[in-house]
Amino acid sequence: MSECRPADPAGIAFAAGLLRRGGLVAFPTETVYGLGALATHDAAIARVFEAKGRPAVNPLILHVATTAAGKEFAVFDDRAEALAAAFWPGPLTLILPLRAAAGISPRAVAGLDTVAVRVPGHAVAQALLAQAGGPVAAPSANRSGRVSPTTAAHVLADLEGRIDLVLDDGPVRIGVESTVLDLSRPGPVGLLRPGGLTRAAIEAVVGSLDGPAAAPDEPVRSPGLLLRHYAPRTPLRLGATDVAPDEALLAFGPAPPGGAVATRNLSASADLAEAAHNLYAMLRELDAAGARRIAVMELPGTGLGEALADRLRRAAETPAQ
Repeated sequence: MSECRPADPAGIAFAAGLLRRGGLVAFPTETVYGLGALATHDAAIARVFEAKGRPAVNPLILHVATTAAGKEFAVFDDRAEALAAAFWPGPLTLILPLRAAAGISPRAVAGLDTVAVRVPGHAVAQALLAQAGGPVAAPSANRSGRVSPTTAAHVLADLEGRIDLVLDDGPVRIGVESTVLDLSRPGPVGLLRPGGLTRAAIEAVVGSLDGPAAAPDEPVRSPGLLLRHYAPRTPLRLGATDVAPDEALLAFGPAPPGGAVATRNLSASADLAEAAHNLYAMLRELDAAGARRIAVMELPGTGLGEALADRLRRAAETPAQ
C-alpha cells in the first residue's frame, strides 16, 4: 500500500526522511506531481524507473531548492545564470553539462554527460527539497507514457502499491510540465520541450530559441521527448470541428459542438492558462467515459498553447507496433 499524507510540516518532514532512506515520494510542484527519489541513491533511482515502467534511456529532471544547489553537480554558463536569475524558482528545466564526480546516479541521467536541472516554484516542493539531503530526481508521478498527474488521486490511480508515499497538497497550479531548454552546447539556446514558461518570456532573456538539434540516432537528452507520451488509453482525434455519437469531446472556447458521449471544456472563455490547468484532469475524465475516441478541438499555438499542442500531438501518436 502507498501511504498518502497531507503536505503539512509533519508530512514534509516524514517524506524527507523517506527520501534520505531511499524511499519513493510523490510530491506536488507548480506544474504536475513528481515522483521523487534521492538522485545520489542508485537503488532508489532504479525503483523510479521500475515503478513507472520508464525506459532506461529517458533521463530524469533533478530538482533542487536553490540555484547554488544545482551548481554543485551542473556547470552553469552565462546563459544559464541569466535564465536562472529570471525564472527560478519556476517551471523551467535547463539541460547543462554534468560535473565530473558529482555523485549523481548514472541511471538518473541515463548515462549521459548532461543533466536536467530545475528549481520548482512550489512551497511544498521547496520545503521538501530543503530537507531531502541532496538533489531529488522527479519525473511525473504516473505510469510512463500516460497522462501526467495534477492531483494526489491521479498519482494513486497509476502508482498505488508501487511507491511509498504521496504528499497531498490538492490540485497543482499550472497543469503542464516545465519548459526544457538545452544549454549543453555553445550557441543559441535549444527549446527541447515547450511547457509552463512561454517562448516569448524566454526569448526576452536569451534571444531567439532553436528547435531540437539532435540527430535521429542521438540519445534522448531530455524527459518528455519520446514520440508517444502524455497519452490516455482512448485514441485522440485532433483538430475536431464536429463530434461523432461514439466520441467524447475535449472542447475549447464557447459553443462547442454537441452530441458527444461526454464533453469537457478546457476553457469556455478560451483562456490558455485555464486550459493548461484543466488539460490532464479532463483527459483522464474523458478516458473513463467509454467512448471509442476523444475528439479534440483546435487550440491556439502561441503562448501556453504551444505546450498544449505539443502534449496533445504526442498523446495522439499511434503506438509503435
